[in-house]
Amino acid sequence: MRARIEKIFDTWKRCYGLRRMRWRGLAKAAVQIHLTAIAYNLKRTMNILSVPA
Repeated sequence: MRARIEKIFDTWKRCYGLRRMRWRGLAKAAVQIHLTAIAYNLKRTMNILSVPA
């Protein structure tokens, strides 16, 4: 269970720039994390839904 969660955070850090927060403040940091989660889930959904020919 732990490895599955840490893999997601690792992907966010490597591919989506979450090594550093873009803005100062808790509310703006939360927005950045939410936008990253949305982007990750959209990309994952597209990979799941794409059916090989």
